[in-house]
Amino acid sequence: MKRRWWLAAVLALGTWASAQTLRIGLVSDPDVLDPDLGRTFVGRIVFASLCDKLFDITPDLEIVPQLATGYTWSEDGRTLTLTLRQGVTFHDGEPFNAEAVKFNIERSLTLPGSNRRSEIEPIERVEVVDAYTVRIHLKTPFSPLIAQFADRAGMMVSPKAARELGENFGRAPVCSGPFKFVERVAQDRIVLEKFEDYWNKDQIHFDRVVFLPIPDASVRLANLQSGDLDLIERVAPTDLNTVRDDPRLELAAAVGLGYQGLTINLANPEPRDTPLAKDPRVREALELALDREAINQVVFNGEFVPGNQPVPPTSPWYIEELPMPKRDVARARELLKAAGYDRVAFTLMVVNNPQSIQLGQVIQSMAKEAGFDIQLNAVEFATALDLQEAGEYDAFQIGWSGRIDPDGNIFIFHTCDGALNETGYCDPEVDRLLNAARSASSFEERHELYRQAAERYLPDRHIIYLYHPKWFWGYRADLEGFRPFPDGIIRPEGLKLK
Repeated sequence: MKRRWWLAAVLALGTWASAQTLRIGLVSDPDVLDPDLGRTFVGRIVFASLCDKLFDITPDLEIVPQLATGYTWSEDGRTLTLTLRQGVTFHDGEPFNAEAVKFNIERSLTLPGSNRRSEIEPIERVEVVDAYTVRIHLKTPFSPLIAQFADRAGMMVSPKAARELGENFGRAPVCSGPFKFVERVAQDRIVLEKFEDYWNKDQIHFDRVVFLPIPDASVRLANLQSGDLDLIERVAPTDLNTVRDDPRLELAAAVGLGYQGLTINLANPEPRDTPLAKDPRVREALELALDREAINQVVFNGEFVPGNQPVPPTSPWYIEELPMPKRDVARARELLKAAGYDRVAFTLMVVNNPQSIQLGQVIQSMAKEAGFDIQLNAVEFATALDLQEAGEYDAFQIGWSGRIDPDGNIFIFHTCDGALNETGYCDPEVDRLLNAARSASSFEERHELYRQAAERYLPDRHIIYLYHPKWFWGYRADLEGFRPFPDGIIRPEGLKLK
């Protein structure tokens, strides 16, 4: 409850908190606020108020224009022509135009450490046709490109600011969204203020947005109930009835696009000499030790969807031929014995919030029965991502917030050079299949390629998929205009107090 009292003190001082300030409680502190370098889901929430994209999505997952106003594909699928919105400026007063789009796409492809590169890697070059038209030439046809432009790969930053700030851009980002950056205090708050020259400013009704990272779900909810927050993301399943029963609050929900699971370090940065990393039989034993249905009931009150693939069973991209295995402790023990082990020990990194720790404890308890001795290591989220990227982990309980195209949930994790392949997994045949799925145009052809790829990477279990979360948001009852999106992102357009 420490946060609550701290916020109350700030309110008493009459600083940034006011009737015109929207205060949003986040699960964790975002990483760097640079769309090309960002990795965290909460960072995407902040970006939705800060950086417009070429395209956006509707709650029904329809892709709609944002900074782009339209597009056409060439007959061979290798050239995409975009028309751009006119009258848009960045927060530093620089114009948004075709040159800015060219700069941003080239930055995503060439910036050292860019996490967007592999998302748009098939782009060969960008041609400025006129001030508000760009033509994007591809090495090969690439079906997911428009969907990629509806996320961070489509976010536009000020070219002038990016050049001037260089590697420090993420500390003071300059975009063209409804709010501009004011300040950030690590692990405490991110403050944005209304951009008066925003092209769609009639839809913006707050003067400021303040994001506050509060990892403990119960503390986030307590701050919402006390009036110190206006909106919180990821209400814990165990708290849903509390929100439903409180007349001062509203609850919104949406089925998510992503997953949660166990990411296992096989070879990051080098092949690891551990039973879990070396032998797929050990990883299969670990999977068979776990009861996904029980995890969902015990940790999430049955509110989530158990699963074993990167897309949920409700998705048209789900592979029916690869169903979710049931828990089988006897078989798990047999596999460990065949691999030459009576017991296997490893460390499982979890995020340092109560729900993640509880999930880790349930996994720890289930796996113990099958012969695993798991030590839990609870780490702050951004730090955990750094450790994962550096390869300083055995296994990490982490997930992915999901994308509307299956390529966004699969390619970057399962290809040898994928931007978020933190396991070190590499199968050239999987690369071939997933690249072919990017080039294919029909649903049937792509689905078949994803099926063939899944038949190769799922048995390797470098990622053991466990469940698919739903998004739950709690907010004050006099806040109107909130729309739940399946991508979990909070969009500020239309939000206002009654």
